[in-house]
Amino acid sequence: MVGTIQSLKRGLGRVGMMAGVLFLAGGWPVVASAADELPKEAVLPAALAGKAAQAALDFCKKDGYRVSASVVDRAGVLRAMMRADGAGPHTVDSSRKKAYTAASLRRATSDLADMIAKQPALQALREMNESILMVGGGLPIEIAGEVVGAIGVGGAPGTHLDDACAEAGLDAIGAASKMPTAK
Repeated sequence: MVGTIQSLKRGLGRVGMMAGVLFLAGGWPVVASAADELPKEAVLPAALAGKAAQAALDFCKKDGYRVSASVVDRAGVLRAMMRADGAGPHTVDSSRKKAYTAASLRRATSDLADMIAKQPALQALREMNESILMVGGGLPIEIAGEVVGAIGVGGAPGTHLDDACAEAGLDAIGAASKMPTAK
């Protein structure tokens, strides 16, 4: 035990001495400069993700639609997911994939679906990976000018209705409107 403590003291002494040498040699500012170059990104808090998902479910419920709502961060990683009582099991994957697609491509999934329909050469976008789903119901979440994630809704009887429920989720957290453009 005593030998371990002495080894630890010697190791810390070396680290302290290295830090002193770096500081005196001007190496410390290089470390600070590298830290300054790291990207600074806003993070979608879990509480806001949950609030958006619940608001989307509530909006759909008032019209009698049983849906699932998923919220992902900017990288498409799931932050919150809710499935309404009686919503079909397929709505879970549908909502998650719509959210992933909107976050990944930073656009409303209805707009993406329209773009592909008008430009058949872009059909390959559907095949980028197994998480892409280009049908309406996915909207990017933009707060203070920065896309921090996306919301996806699946299960309403029409993608325009999924879009409206997703928009209610955005409204609930003060995110910028991302309703698809008029056709």
